[in-house]
Amino acid sequence: MTQILHALSDPFRLSIVRSLAALQPQPCAPLQGGRPKSSVSHHFAVLRAAGLVRTEVVGVTHMNSLREQELNARFPGLLAAILAACATESSATEQAATPSGEHSLP
Repeated sequence: MTQILHALSDPFRLSIVRSLAALQPQPCAPLQGGRPKSSVSHHFAVLRAAGLVRTEVVGVTHMNSLREQELNARFPGLLAAILAACATESSATEQAATPSGEHSLP
């Protein structure tokens, strides 16, 4: 559990998990976010060590997916709860960024 929470404490790693939850498997390139390959490799290594992500080599492409079944077997509902909390936090942040009293034009 400690490794999972540590892995998800980094905003970039959490964004990788959120992206994979939305669409999987995915190659590394769309998940890089403009970061250097060495940095991204490190983050994927942390996610793999925590048991959150599986990486399969298909030709020259590394395809990544969440280990949802394994995680749910070991910690039922944990991943779903974390992803739901992220979604709630994101919408609260977006609402706070919208000025109150703002009206849309007809």
